[in-house]
Amino acid sequence: MKSGNKIDIAVLGDGGWGTALGIVLINKGYSVTVWGAFKDYIARLNKTRFNKKFLPGIRIPKGIKFTADLAEAVSGKQIIILAVPSLYLRQVLNNLKVCGFPRDALYLSVIKGIETGSLKRMSEVIREELGNIKLAVLSGPTIAHEVACGIPTTVVVASHDSRLREYLQSVFMTERLRVYTNDDVTGVELGGSLKNVIAIACGISDGLGFGTNTKAALLSRGLVEISRLGVSMGAKAKTFSGISGLGDLVTTCISQYSRNRFVGEEIGKGKTIKEIKSHMQMVAEGITTAKSAHGLSLRYKVDMPIIREVYRVIYGNKSAKLAVKDLMTRERKPE
Repeated sequence: MKSGNKIDIAVLGDGGWGTALGIVLINKGYSVTVWGAFKDYIARLNKTRFNKKFLPGIRIPKGIKFTADLAEAVSGKQIIILAVPSLYLRQVLNNLKVCGFPRDALYLSVIKGIETGSLKRMSEVIREELGNIKLAVLSGPTIAHEVACGIPTTVVVASHDSRLREYLQSVFMTERLRVYTNDDVTGVELGGSLKNVIAIACGISDGLGFGTNTKAALLSRGLVEISRLGVSMGAKAKTFSGISGLGDLVTTCISQYSRNRFVGEEIGKGKTIKEIKSHMQMVAEGITTAKSAHGLSLRYKVDMPIIREVYRVIYGNKSAKLAVKDLMTRERKPE
């Protein structure tokens, strides 16, 4: 594994998170290329140095190169960061195979989602398409705008390969970005994905005008649901009380920058998913993850009432108020 500052890194995905990571890495002295799918927008990024759509108000350092050429983006790179929305990951991976991806590079997924249909985690999708590559995942409470501004943040790098996760820990660690390591890839990925559905539930609570009591209930019981499913899928229970579990859940459920909480708030105010999505530039992963999470709960026979109700509100046109009533009037049981 290459050490020192002479590391060439590609970030696939020009959204807020991919751009924020690019800023962190260029400030550490690495060479950074960010790839995006739309040529016109990439040209604008190179010219203006502002990602107005996805990371407004943050000036992008001149050292970061933007390109719409995937082959150019990954050529000769030692580290390739996958930061595209989960919905488009498989397509991007297929395009990577066509253009000839570097098999000896280190791959890092920072995507928080579960593929619909297959119900696979992102690392499973990546391995299915790219084979036996060196792969890790990064997750945690990471509002992109805060990371780009240098606000103290913690994340977790997870891999079954101890040398790989420790190496990536050293690559990303800064005075304002503290990186922990973990060997529980399943738990870290599930925590980062499922919390988006609970954030929609918290947003619905906000939109309905409920208070902190309600949000505390959703956070605590939501964490129970996430942990319950995660353990059934082979994850470690303690992972969900850590940074990529509880930490990420709290941030996404309370932050003004949380897209998923915003979606829920708009639902609580009476808007439809179609109306909400039509006015959003960025992807709210929780919308599709609600369907995948519900599917996983059925597959593993795990009771997840909050996630079930969010799924029914989004995909079954159930009213938010009725969903709340049904949650609150379920059969009495011990905690």
